[in-house]
Amino acid sequence: IACVLSGLPESIIAAACARSGQRVLHVDSKNYYGGNWASFSFSGLLSWIKENQQNTDISDECEDWRKLILENEEVISLSKKDKTIQHVEDFCFGDQDSAENVEEAGALLKLPAFGASDADRVAQESEKECTPVENTLAEVESQEPEKATGTEPASTVEGNDPEITSESESSHDAALGESTPETGSAPSESSAQGPKKITYAQIVREGRRFNIDLVSKLLYSRGLLIDLLIKSNVSRYAEFKNATRILAFQEGKVEQVPCSRADVFNSRQLTMVEKRMLMKFLTFCLDYEQHPEEYQDYENSTFAQFLRTRKLTPSLQHFILHSIAMVSETDCSTLEGLQATKKFLQCLGRYGNTPFLFPLYGQGEIPQCFCRLCAVFGGIYCLRHSVQCLVVDKESGRCKAIVDHFGQRISANYFIVEDSYLSESTCTNVCYRQISRAVLITDQSVLNTDAEQQVSILTVPPEDVGKPAVCIIELCSSTMTCMKETYLVHLTCPSTKTAREDLEPVVQKLFNLNEEKETENEELEKPRVLWAVYFNMRDSSGVEKKSYDGLPSNVYVCSGPDSALGNDCAVKQAETIFHEMFPAEEFCPPPPNPEDIIYDEDEIAQEESGFSNSPETKPESSTEESSSGDSTAVKKEDNE
Repeated sequence: IACVLSGLPESIIAAACARSGQRVLHVDSKNYYGGNWASFSFSGLLSWIKENQQNTDISDECEDWRKLILENEEVISLSKKDKTIQHVEDFCFGDQDSAENVEEAGALLKLPAFGASDADRVAQESEKECTPVENTLAEVESQEPEKATGTEPASTVEGNDPEITSESESSHDAALGESTPETGSAPSESSAQGPKKITYAQIVREGRRFNIDLVSKLLYSRGLLIDLLIKSNVSRYAEFKNATRILAFQEGKVEQVPCSRADVFNSRQLTMVEKRMLMKFLTFCLDYEQHPEEYQDYENSTFAQFLRTRKLTPSLQHFILHSIAMVSETDCSTLEGLQATKKFLQCLGRYGNTPFLFPLYGQGEIPQCFCRLCAVFGGIYCLRHSVQCLVVDKESGRCKAIVDHFGQRISANYFIVEDSYLSESTCTNVCYRQISRAVLITDQSVLNTDAEQQVSILTVPPEDVGKPAVCIIELCSSTMTCMKETYLVHLTCPSTKTAREDLEPVVQKLFNLNEEKETENEELEKPRVLWAVYFNMRDSSGVEKKSYDGLPSNVYVCSGPDSALGNDCAVKQAETIFHEMFPAEEFCPPPPNPEDIIYDEDEIAQEESGFSNSPETKPESSTEESSSGDSTAVKKEDNE
């Protein structure tokens, strides 16, 4: 199997193939894992911005690679320029002179343009207040399987970081039942006096504290990705934190949305009548299929129109539409809205009082976790390794090999290519959507409470009919994605214009863009934006393979990130492609326990002498090393 680019779908496919015994080569022209799913330190993101603003072509290192093509073969050239990112604009809301000086100092230091590297992690461990991954894995794997329920989140100072295990479902069968409360930290002295003024120089100096995602997503606690992480045991390579609250933007104010039964009845913003209305409707949504008479007359109506018939107040309709179902007011049908609401409710209570989890160190950790699994089972990884073309046999029409930028010809039976690598001649009939993205570094939360360490999700409805809603995810420093006393804010929506034109009106509503705070109370309440970047990202999800011209049957195309909040699209795509290649194989089965491995005498003798070539024992040896807590060694091995 030859995989080109290390995005999330490709990484899942590579891990599944390696786990089923296939030989996998995974190459990427970039110098970091993840492609458009990656996470960067602040200096790394600045390098990424500069690279995409220049958007230069990749020059051929080997000019005579065409000599490797035989007479009965033809080539499909791959793109040398990444055109998935456009309209990149970054802004520093501070002292521009000091910013320039710091940038020069950072350039002299030659900070690497990688994501969350081992060096980044070493710098961040001093501030990390949750259970280290090595200790967590050691504790879990030292338990007997039937006792390792993992129903209680790991208790921490800053919050509850859940361990993902398959046994935790049993303690939370009722989606609307009482949920485990988050233990927030007490307000610090600095918050009582107001937020400190953070300078751009501090951000650059603490740049390795940041892990900034190119794509902003959360994991549904009963979503396909969580199920896959549990099934494949890849969850041991990562840690997760609960999204602690769901927010709503209504009448110019940000307020918290009650989700579980406890939240609803403890809410002060709802009247007793509204609480009963909301609980009655949410209970109906959990088993709406059993009551078709309640909604069948509205199947051709929008979900917003259906809500107006349910005797709900305008405030409750707003909460359900934008913060629970999280669907469009104009484009979502009644059935789609009910399905989205049910999915939200079913995910409540599994790991916390919201349906969502966020991976510590950023979304870019997830592709790397599957890359680690692939490497453990023999997969080979080559970063900074671009591919010139696909070599196709004229008679059979199948792809036989790839030619890399060194002029090497590499043969394989199956080829996985990310959409961005395909040339314009191959994509003439493809119509792409776009995603508008913005990333902000701010000095305080959009909704300050006694608990500082909050992971929040907020949906801002559109002002104009036909425009998309904007999804906002706000991350605190305990997610290991930003320095202390700052917040990292991600804004995402389907594009109608450039990212700045789509998202800046929302930024202006919620944040203060002035360098110095105004004297007006309204401005004082708003968080101050310290730095921002806007960009458009291609959304190639939903494009069928037949839309691409002239691709051989054994070449499979993976899409980049989509605009949805979850990761179901990537997991479905990876599983579909894997089963097309290997219909009889199980998709990402769990690795066997080390004690279940049967060694013969020859293998034992080879291991004792230091030489082992057994394909069965080598992966499990690496698994034992990682399960003993030596996750740093695994990461270093992957980077090498």
